[in-house]
Amino acid sequence: MSEYKISIHDIPEAERPRERLVKYGPEALSNAELLAIILRTGSRKENVVNMSSRILSEYNIKQLSQANVAKLTQIHGIGAAKASQIAAVFELARKLEGFTDEPKRKIRSPADVYSLLYPKMREHKREKLVALLLDTKNNVTREETVSIGSLNANIVHPREVFKAALMESSASVIISHNHPSGDPTPSREDIAVTEKLVEGGKMLGIDVLDHVIIGDGRYVSLKDEGLVE
Repeated sequence: MSEYKISIHDIPEAERPRERLVKYGPEALSNAELLAIILRTGSRKENVVNMSSRILSEYNIKQLSQANVAKLTQIHGIGAAKASQIAAVFELARKLEGFTDEPKRKIRSPADVYSLLYPKMREHKREKLVALLLDTKNNVTREETVSIGSLNANIVHPREVFKAALMESSASVIISHNHPSGDPTPSREDIAVTEKLVEGGKMLGIDVLDHVIIGDGRYVSLKDEGLVE
C-alpha cells in the first residue's frame, strides 16, 4: 500500500500524464493516464494515477460509461465533482459519435434513424421513446423525448408525440425506441403503440413514417415489416 503515498509530484515531470499528452499526443497514453487527466487530483493516500489504475481494475471503460453520477460516487475516492467529470466526458463522446456537420440531419432510411439515435440509446437500461420531427424534405428539425419506461399503449398518448410536431409545423414524424434487452424484435405492445400513433397522426394530418426499434447493434423498422402504412 506504500505506493499510494507517492504524490503525483514525486513522478518525474516528463512521465506525468498531462506532460506526456502534450508531448506525444493522447493516443500514446494508457486508459489509466487518460482517466488521471480527467480526474486531475487523487487523495492524500493515493495519487491520481494509482487511483485511475485501481478504478479501471474494478470497472472497464464500458461500465464506467454506463454509470450515472450516483453510481460513480460509490467508487472509493470518487466524489460528486469527479463523478460529474467522468459522466461529462462519456456524454461528450456519445454526442460526438452522433454528430454531423450538416445543419439538419436528413433521414433517407431506417438506417439513418439508427445511426442518429443508437449512440444515445444503446446504454439506456429503460425504454426511451423518441419522436424525430421532420420537415417536408425529411430533415430532422427536432428530437423530442416522449416517454421513458416500459412502452404501453395506455400510457403513450398521441398528444405527447404530436404536441411538439404541431408547434414545429412538422410535415411528418418518425418514432423510435430502444429495447434494453438488445433484441429489437417488436412486441405486441410496440405494435399497438405504433397503430395508435399512426391513427392519431392521420387525424392531425401528420404522417408517422416509421417506428424504428433499436437493439444492441441492430434495429427493426416496423415500416419494413409492413406494420406502418
